[in-house]
Amino acid sequence: MKRVGVRCDVGPGRGIGHVMRCLALAEEIQRRDVELVFVCDAHTVPWAAEQIRVRGIAVESAVWTAAEHVELFARLGLDAVVFDSYDLDASVYPAVRAAGIPTLAIVDGDFRGAEADVLVDQNLAAELDHPSLPPGSIRLAGLQYVMIRDEILAHRPSEPPAPRQVGVPRVFAFFGGTDAFGAGPSVVRALSATGVPFQATVVAPGAHLAARIAAVELRPQQRVDVIGPTDRLAAEVRDADLTISASGTSTWELLCLGATAGLVCVVDNQVMGYERAIATGMAAGIGVLSDLEEDPSAAAAVLKRLLTDPVERARLAAAGWALVDGNGRQRVADALLGLI
Repeated sequence: MKRVGVRCDVGPGRGIGHVMRCLALAEEIQRRDVELVFVCDAHTVPWAAEQIRVRGIAVESAVWTAAEHVELFARLGLDAVVFDSYDLDASVYPAVRAAGIPTLAIVDGDFRGAEADVLVDQNLAAELDHPSLPPGSIRLAGLQYVMIRDEILAHRPSEPPAPRQVGVPRVFAFFGGTDAFGAGPSVVRALSATGVPFQATVVAPGAHLAARIAAVELRPQQRVDVIGPTDRLAAEVRDADLTISASGTSTWELLCLGATAGLVCVVDNQVMGYERAIATGMAAGIGVLSDLEEDPSAAAAVLKRLLTDPVERARLAAAGWALVDGNGRQRVADALLGLI
């Protein structure tokens, strides 16, 4: 049986986005009778560790130097390696390639020193960029290569969403597995500032965040329920009239689900994806987190329209649904396994 390694970032500060998109690819690879092993510090985020474990995937602790990677991958007997990291030293990539192991690297615009036989940039309009490639590399770019997990695919509507009239709209808000930048309280303040009714479920991965969210003063007919990280994310999104999330890797899952997506740019490396998504008209821009923290009024104006206009919600949902077909992981797996 062939064996593929996945070297990805994860941690309380880094979040779980790298792990989640790698799991989408891993599910596709497992369907093709290939064994997997993740190399990462999954134990630092127990929820992420559990997501790997329930899929029957072994985990090795992260290593950092080029020599350590070459030694570990040789000991594991890997036939290919997937990299998804912002933190690795650039020397790791050529060392692994020089050892004769086929490689695929998942990137987001800037390669950050990554080089591989296949470079995958699954971001909106990435196909319009033409970066210089490392020798011997090919690049797969654009939303046709978005990798979506089984849980999401199982809830994808067969048709584009249509407008639905509701009494009090339901909101679901989450900001990655750790909400590393504390977006939840600021978004709830902006929701409250709309002054209109809503019922919101907000994911808060820690007690401190949950307490800050609970402390936000709400207006009449506004309700916020705080929950911890959930395995029912896709179902929550499908049930919601509006989903608010960070403008990261989860954006593509929301579009695949036909969600009305309101995006918050929580960190600098999300700026390009955030601006492109808003310009394309497939998601609403709630704003940059630092701006929300200072003054929620601009975000509140956007949110008020989304909460009160079912036609606009349906327009956004249908536009996103059409752009992410859910088959990207098959295309990426074809490219990876074609290297072996």
